[in-house]
Amino acid sequence: MKNYLHRALRTAIILYALVITSTTIYGGERFDTHFTGERLRLDVIFAGDAYSQSVFLEELHREPYWSGPRENLTDPFNYGEYKYCVIDSSGKVIFSKGFNNLFQEWRTTAEAKILKKAFNGSYHIPFPKERVTVIFYERLKESGQFSELGRFPVNPSDKVISTGSQNQFKTDTILYNGDPSVKLDILFIAEGYTQDQMDKFKDDALRFSRYLFDTEPYKSRKKDINIWALNSVSKESGTDIPHKDIWKNTILSSNFYTFRIDRYLTAPNHKIVAAAASGSHFDAMYVIVNTDIYGGGGIYNFYGLSMSDHQLSAAVFVHELGHSLAGLGDEYYSSAVAYEDFYNLKTEPWEPNLTTLVDFDSKWRDKILSGTPVPTPNQEAYKGVTGLFEGGGYMSKGIYRPYLDCRMKSNTAESFCPICTEAINKMIDFYTEKAYLRGE
Repeated sequence: MKNYLHRALRTAIILYALVITSTTIYGGERFDTHFTGERLRLDVIFAGDAYSQSVFLEELHREPYWSGPRENLTDPFNYGEYKYCVIDSSGKVIFSKGFNNLFQEWRTTAEAKILKKAFNGSYHIPFPKERVTVIFYERLKESGQFSELGRFPVNPSDKVISTGSQNQFKTDTILYNGDPSVKLDILFIAEGYTQDQMDKFKDDALRFSRYLFDTEPYKSRKKDINIWALNSVSKESGTDIPHKDIWKNTILSSNFYTFRIDRYLTAPNHKIVAAAASGSHFDAMYVIVNTDIYGGGGIYNFYGLSMSDHQLSAAVFVHELGHSLAGLGDEYYSSAVAYEDFYNLKTEPWEPNLTTLVDFDSKWRDKILSGTPVPTPNQEAYKGVTGLFEGGGYMSKGIYRPYLDCRMKSNTAESFCPICTEAINKMIDFYTEKAYLRGE
């Protein structure tokens, strides 16, 4: 009897520890205790230069849909150059999310060493029932650790929180597999499509959906994904091409020549993108730009964006979604970029598919089979082998990637490598709450 009670007590302790661990990693807070089913958008301004930065609150907007998880409320990934947390009156974290933005990228350019700039951004949380504080953190380059950047109290009863409709754009359902709170919701946003081109946008959104489901792991996870299409109408067709003196009146004010790189296509004012999407469901926003010129960009938990009509549209789309959805890093190192010393080789990159070997044990070391040389030669003999290949993150030395070629390295790669595939699957699990339901 004594041994039975001892075993029962030990089992109870283990089960309790598993519950606590699951709650700590994946949130575990009851959504209805703290939040409504709506969304709060914080419009903020990041400002500074290469040496310092600040964040300022601009406006708050109440929006109709919180599409994200209701169990997985705290971010388990520790990705991003920034993160924001929501704390309740007791100081307990009840929501958190990591992200990147265009301002952070700009700070690594030569221009940021001689000029101060400000960038608009918008960040979303479930609409709180009680007073909360939202805290923004920056990741320190020298250590890789987070440091508080600014905090803003939020009173959900405050009459200055805007409740007005931001636009009258129609959202079409491209694919619906169930309740948005347990699905990955991807919102395609039209940019540079006039009213007369809305049928073309719908066809393009359907085509991009086919691109997605032609690619693993999305092909195998199709039932876990909803896809929506926002008919955001522009007055003119196309996008700005500043270095060719071409300027268009479009709804998102997108442009090529970001940071003076011809192919870098972005929508610099993220607040405009968020306002366009304010009445739609989304976990991830992807902007389809109505152009046949090669270009695109993808920023983690910000947006992905690329051209509609180019022979490489499919390859660029899944690559940029790899950045914006799954936090994957660029594995190429020979193409021109505007960044200077983007990575600190003395710290471990947070991206799951890059390593400086500072903390390789936290990455894919255990996925490398015995007998594979480490580092692994950049030779065709090692195609299809998970290893440690030098070159990645815009640098030929000091940073390593897991595969000879991958969709995060080139447009000609056959697929995502196993490490990137696993990272994408984990992100889909998070949004669909499968990890939470498994108790992992």
